[in-house]
Order: sequence, then C-alpha cells, then structure tokens
Amino acid sequence: MKDFHDLADYSVAEIQALLDLAARLQHNPEPRALEGKILALLFMSPSLRTLASFQAAMSRLGGGAFVISPNMSIHGIETRPGIVMDGMAAEHIREAVPVIASYADAIGIRAFAERRNLDDDLADLEYNAMRDLVEIPLINMESAIQHPCQSLADWKTLDDIGMPKNGGRFVLSWASHPNPLPLAVPATTVKMAAMRGMDVTVLRPEGFELPDAIMQQARDLAAASGGSVRETTDRDDAMNGAQVIYAKSWSSTRHYGDKKADGDLRRQHEDWCVDEPWFANAADDCRFMHCLPVRRGIVVADRILDGPRSVVIQEAQNRMFAQMAVLHAMLA
Repeated sequence: MKDFHDLADYSVAEIQALLDLAARLQHNPEPRALEGKILALLFMSPSLRTLASFQAAMSRLGGGAFVISPNMSIHGIETRPGIVMDGMAAEHIREAVPVIASYADAIGIRAFAERRNLDDDLADLEYNAMRDLVEIPLINMESAIQHPCQSLADWKTLDDIGMPKNGGRFVLSWASHPNPLPLAVPATTVKMAAMRGMDVTVLRPEGFELPDAIMQQARDLAAASGGSVRETTDRDDAMNGAQVIYAKSWSSTRHYGDKKADGDLRRQHEDWCVDEPWFANAADDCRFMHCLPVRRGIVVADRILDGPRSVVIQEAQNRMFAQMAVLHAMLA
C-alpha cells in the first residue's frame, strides 16, 4: 500500500483484510513491527484524535513520529501557486512538503476544505497539490472531501457492535451546528455504509443536500454491494427501523462559500439536535455514532451521548487500531 486516500479505491475484500489486520493488532500487538520507521504528520488544520491516534499507533508498532503544524512549529505555510510571498507565511508548500517527507518513511497530511468553491473542494485541489509533491507512502488524514481513516474506523466499529452488513439500516443525519463544516466526513461516511452493503438514508433539511457526485458514487457502491442509498427530509421516515444514526453537520451545498446565507439557513434548523424522541420508531437497540468533536446540546443531547446508545468512544479508539493496520500494511 502506497497511498491511503479514498476508501472506494479498495475492494470490499481489501478493506476486510485491513479490518482483520486491525483486529489482530488490537488483540495481539506487534511492538517491533515498525522498529526504525518514522512517520511524518503534517497538520494544515488542527486535530485531537487524528494527532493522538497516529502517534499512539506508531508507538505501539515500535516506530516513531514527528508533527509539523503551521500553528505550532513554523511561521505559516503558503499554499497558493504563483504567489509573491510578502505576507506572514515563511514557507511555501512546494518546499515544505518534500523536505518533511525526506525525513520519514511515510507521511500523513491533513488539509481542510477552503469552503469557498464547491467544485474546487470536490476536486480536492489543495490536498492533491500536496499529494503531487510526495514520493513516499502517503495517508490522507482528512482533506476537503475525504476522511478514509475515520471511515475505516467506523466500519470496524459497526463490525464490533454486531451491526449487519446487507440489510442493516443506517441513517446519516445532518445536525445543528453554529458553523459551516466541511463535507469530508459525511461524504466518506455515506460511501462507507454503502460499500458495507447497508440500506443508507441521508436525512437532512432542504438546502443541505450532499453533492450529486457524492450521492451517485454512493449509489454505485451500494449497487455493487447489495445495499441502497436515498435522501429524505422526513425524520420519522428516515428513523423507521433504523439501527444506526450517524450525526454530523455540514455546510449548505446550496449556499456553499456564502457564510451569511449558510448561517441564515442553519439557524432555521436549530431543533436538529439528536435526542430520545428521534428514536421513537427506530430499532430498540439503535446506536448513535459521531466522529467527534461534538457540541453537546447542539448536535446531540447529553442523555444520548452519555447513554447506552452511544458508541463514540469506541469509534475514537478504533481510529488507532484502524490506522495501525494501514501503517502496518504500508511499512511492515
């Protein structure tokens, strides 16, 4: 494995092999598997779980990691091509990335969406510009439209809690949030559940439709795996018989890049906070998932997050085990 960028780049059998490896490393650690190996971690945007889980994963496999972030270790990185660098940034990405990569055996890069132009973010322009500068194995730690590490961990979590593949009912729901957020997690989540063969419903208010290209890719993946994908604004319909609800906020695709219009629209849907009444006609043991961080009382009620439905801590821990499998496949 040289490039872990999009879960859909891999067959279901290849993903299952990674998940089997993750389970094996979870229960039978290999503390010297990556002895002498170095992982570079470039964070163009901040993180808690991604940073900690990758460092822990490398340590548990006997390797090492170092972290570079414009906010903590250098005086800013410029990403724009053809720019005259007379501002605050002291480094350009065209020098910074190859230098960082030259110190390591693999590199992980995290670069959030610009959230200005939807087509640019769907094309992952900023991440792909950095991708072109890397010659060693590369892990996408989240980009404008991809978050494969989160989705691999989510797949493992669904397996761990005994969630059925074919026939399992999965709801990806938009949730309230004060800020417009990237599309990466919802885009990769709907594809992950579709690849798993689940019956997937995207629940969202008007104006928060996922992009057509993402939905079509998810439908194609579902068709190949025996699942299905649909969208609705009807909460009761979406939650009928649901076995999993995965809550996540994302930007309005109708007003993408227009913060004021997005804010005006999202303020109309502040009641989209997941709470017990949402589960009235769901399966009795319907589980709640979220990638974290999560805003209590905004995205989800405390009694759901702290109650037996929630598997968010298990999800977060599985980030480490899933990434151990990716690193092992790349470097062992």
